[in-house]
Amino acid sequence: MSGRRGVLPGFGLAMGFTLWYLGLLLLIPVGALVLKAATVDPEKFAATITSSRTLAAFRLSFGAALVAACINGVFGLLLAWVLERYDFPLKRLVDGLVDLPFALPTAVAGIALTTLYAGNGWVGRHLAVLGIEVAYTPLGVVAALTFVGLPFVVRTVQPVLRDLPAAIEEASASLGAGRLQTFFRLIFPELLPAAVTGFTLAFARGLGEYGSVIFISGNMPMKTEITPLLIMIKLEEYDYAGATAIALVFLAISFAILLVINALSLRSAHPVRRG
Repeated sequence: MSGRRGVLPGFGLAMGFTLWYLGLLLLIPVGALVLKAATVDPEKFAATITSSRTLAAFRLSFGAALVAACINGVFGLLLAWVLERYDFPLKRLVDGLVDLPFALPTAVAGIALTTLYAGNGWVGRHLAVLGIEVAYTPLGVVAALTFVGLPFVVRTVQPVLRDLPAAIEEASASLGAGRLQTFFRLIFPELLPAAVTGFTLAFARGLGEYGSVIFISGNMPMKTEITPLLIMIKLEEYDYAGATAIALVFLAISFAILLVINALSLRSAHPVRRG
């Protein structure tokens, strides 16, 4: 037994409070969802989750969240690199703007993005000339999810970059390594766990996003209707069984995907050593 004393009053009390907090906010709501789903008629359950409208909503939600998280994984890493490795005018302003999606209400973000990317918007009118439509299309859903997910990647990568000394890059250059070789062989392996963590957080945020999407998507069934919106529609129609079935399957698939991503992240952070 170690003689060290912790700041907290004790393991038992701290663990008890932690379990109570997790149970109150997480386990009880999820348990209630599972119990409610257990009362749904199996035929009704299967018919709901396999309907064309539900499957289309699943495809859009998971597909758009995945594409947005991949975009944020690349450009979030680049933005974090610029903020940590370079000094430039208005750097503090740019750094503060990264957190804007955290502070901005999602409904306001949705209205702003719709105004910006609509056919007559500041950006949308120029894209329309090229035949690109953003608002009221799946592309608009991706744009909204990219906006709300970017800070997760930037803020998880920045601390790792900050603690990574620039002397490593200088030493690599002095030994004759090129920039790409230095990045992919020395820097990227150090950033990968944080980047995967940011990707996971952005992906999870995208799956559950609602407010910013419903304005720019147009909410057209079979085309731009996301799963959270479909659940809300079922509730407004007093179809609690259908809403519960969709929510449970959506939760199960999301949890499985996030579990796999986290497992891969841990594996990349602690590679297996072969003797």
